[in-house]
Amino acid sequence: MEHKELAMSSRTHWYDGLTAMHWRVLKASFLGWIFDGYEALALVVVLGPMLHSVLSPEQAASPTTYAGLVIGITLLGWGAGGLIGGILADYVGRKRMMLWSVFLYALFSGLTAFSQTFWVLCGLRFLTGLAMGSEWSTGVALLSETWPERARAKGAGFLQSGFGWGTLIAAVVWYALSSTHPFGAETWRLMFVLGAVPALFVLYIRRGVSESEKWQRAVREKRWSATSNEQAAGDAPASEKRPFTLTQLFNEPEALRRTLLLLVLSIVTTVGWWAISSWLPTFTVSLAKAEGIPDALSWGSKISIAYTVGAIAAYMIAGFVVDAIGRRAFLSLTFVGSLITTFVTYKLTTSVEAMMIVAPINGFFTLGCAYVWMAIYPCELFGSSVRSTAISFVFNAARLIAWVFPIIAGSMIKSFGGVSQAALALGSVYLIGIVLPWFLPETRGAGMPD
Repeated sequence: MEHKELAMSSRTHWYDGLTAMHWRVLKASFLGWIFDGYEALALVVVLGPMLHSVLSPEQAASPTTYAGLVIGITLLGWGAGGLIGGILADYVGRKRMMLWSVFLYALFSGLTAFSQTFWVLCGLRFLTGLAMGSEWSTGVALLSETWPERARAKGAGFLQSGFGWGTLIAAVVWYALSSTHPFGAETWRLMFVLGAVPALFVLYIRRGVSESEKWQRAVREKRWSATSNEQAAGDAPASEKRPFTLTQLFNEPEALRRTLLLLVLSIVTTVGWWAISSWLPTFTVSLAKAEGIPDALSWGSKISIAYTVGAIAAYMIAGFVVDAIGRRAFLSLTFVGSLITTFVTYKLTTSVEAMMIVAPINGFFTLGCAYVWMAIYPCELFGSSVRSTAISFVFNAARLIAWVFPIIAGSMIKSFGGVSQAALALGSVYLIGIVLPWFLPETRGAGMPD
């Protein structure tokens, strides 16, 4: 079926043939990722007042340590939950895992609003991350297995944009709340109360979205190969007993090669993005103070919004670009752009006015293009019976490495001699990303393994 679609006239619009069900799948996955984006930024923007409320006097003497710890614990839960949820989705189905993921992270996000001590806060943030982690991989797997070939990359790009829209919503909501302070110093709790809203969204997913037929067929026909429609050479014939999906990624030679290369590219993306985005507001505020600009702190929020707008633009057009130039070229050029814009941002930009121009361009590459490939490319490299496991491993294993960075951020800045030097040093990891894509197969127009 997919090969017939690939042979259709070039005059056919990419969206021709998309049904109401296709759009419902996109809507469900997109909205789920919006909630994730909101949740991720909500923690960051309320960090100051939140810690002021929950830290004891002794703990308040070291606020940066506890700030890094709560962010790191959330990332750890997010990475672990994504990996576990991705594996479960290959056994119980994409739709069911999405339902539980959205419901549970909405529940734990709402409970976060009632935290009274730092360790209760950390426990709830870990559980929120644990539940939140699997939403992305299940949504991506569901969309990739239901949308037709000619439209799939575009749909995945639109799905990925949900994270950017979610962060923008969180930024706007917090701006409104912090301007009015309806609950004074405890206003931050409202951000997490609003985070419980996605629980209502479960009803929509339950009624409006169908399970992936590709996944159901692969399991029914016992097609356990990780990378192709046929059993991998040297593998035992298909049997009633299903192999554990995670071990399949490492037992089959081709699957192992693809998994490791994609994991390194994911680490490149995560390390580079973390260094660039997390230190960008601090660096911009320092520029504003050096220029003597009143209310210099507000420039941190402004630049974060500009950076995210650039990323959203990348998400929206990425599917069209990747279909035009191919997956490997897109990846390599993404990291070329990330390397150049990082140098321009932290070495050549000396005013906040210039930063307002540079930041969205940086966000276009280091957040937008650098993450959207994970919603498009890995799906095309693995079979339906292990697809969710594979993409969740690629996406989340990097987080299981990166979660320590917020905790040691202060030491890193001191070791490198400042924010600018630290960002440039970590940004050099993009050099690896320029080269590695060419060792992976090109999948443009090839369809997905069943």
